[in-house]
Amino acid sequence: MAKKRVFAISFLSVVVLLLVLGGYWVFGSLFTVDKTIPPEKLVKVERGSVAKSVVATGRIEPLSKVEIKSKASGIIEYLYVNAGDTVREGQLLVELDKETLEAQLREARAFLNAAESQLQEMQSQGKTLRANLEKARLEAETRDYDFMVAEYRRHQGLHSEGLISKSEFDAVEQKMRAAEVARNALLAAVKVREAELEQNARTINTAGAQVAQAQAQHERAEENLKYASIRSPINGVVLSRELEVGDAVSSILQLGSNATLIMTLGDVRELYVKGQVDETDIGLVKVGQTVRLTVDAYKNRTFQGQVFRIAPMGEEKDNVTRFEVRVSIQNDLDLLRVNMSANAEIVLEEHKEVLLIPESALIYNEKRETFVEIPDLATRTGRRQVPVKTGISNGARTELISGLGFGDQLILQ
Repeated sequence: MAKKRVFAISFLSVVVLLLVLGGYWVFGSLFTVDKTIPPEKLVKVERGSVAKSVVATGRIEPLSKVEIKSKASGIIEYLYVNAGDTVREGQLLVELDKETLEAQLREARAFLNAAESQLQEMQSQGKTLRANLEKARLEAETRDYDFMVAEYRRHQGLHSEGLISKSEFDAVEQKMRAAEVARNALLAAVKVREAELEQNARTINTAGAQVAQAQAQHERAEENLKYASIRSPINGVVLSRELEVGDAVSSILQLGSNATLIMTLGDVRELYVKGQVDETDIGLVKVGQTVRLTVDAYKNRTFQGQVFRIAPMGEEKDNVTRFEVRVSIQNDLDLLRVNMSANAEIVLEEHKEVLLIPESALIYNEKRETFVEIPDLATRTGRRQVPVKTGISNGARTELISGLGFGDQLILQ
């Protein structure tokens, strides 16, 4: 009996101990914090370079780009270049059909010759009329009339004194009247000759204007014939060619910007990126700043550049104002092509060989003080906040000035 009691007590003791141990394990499982930190959340303080920058997105443009359009209308007869060809200034690119233009030139030359002949005829008539006028003036200036007036006055005096008869005086008066009529006729002839000469002068002016008009038409026809041969205005490369032989071309002198585009040339000795910068960042951009350029065609290559122009006026689109910024490209131009998309990272400030930590590891409190978390198994959570001082950031990595050392571990948030 005693043995049964001892066995029962021992059994109960074991059960109670098991219950106590199980309860302790359950309690510990419920209230113990897991201090394990996933490996992907752990990073180390690194050393490297970081730059604060502004990114301008845009496309690659040549130093100069020229759209080739024709001053003459017509049909393309010859095309001498293709896209990608190198051209020099003055090189013949395109020739239009010249048959119509040559006919217009011949017609203009015929009109000019006719107008010049008409002018020469009028000038010859003018010489004749001028000679006739001089002759009429000489005839009108004869002294017969003055002599007859003096003779009439002398005989009038003699008649009043009774020295000559009335019939003799009447004869002298008759001659004086006849001389006066003849003189008036000569003066009238002078006026007629003067009027004829004035009319001839007006005709000569009209003929001269017609010659000038015909000369202008002739020069225009000559120019149009020259315009049928289109030459390169620059040294460069054919960026694109829009037309083929037989296509119709409209004149830029008639349609302006709506005239037919034949081809586009570009001077690719220098290339630049024409990009857009948001108005919130444009105040940080200055001429002369260093730029790192990337293009989709060369993902692992960086091109060097420099800001050389900032637009004075922004352009608003979709309620956002952006400013045009131009960045010269300074290396490996032979690898790049016009109209490639490019990202221009304009370096505002750069620090080299400094401590770097990921931007995502930073913690900010309500006072905007900066902290990071490091692993610490001595704490209840297995992590501890450490105040740090930071410098510039590029949005992904931040310069670490103080708080941790090279190689120290920290936790990403």
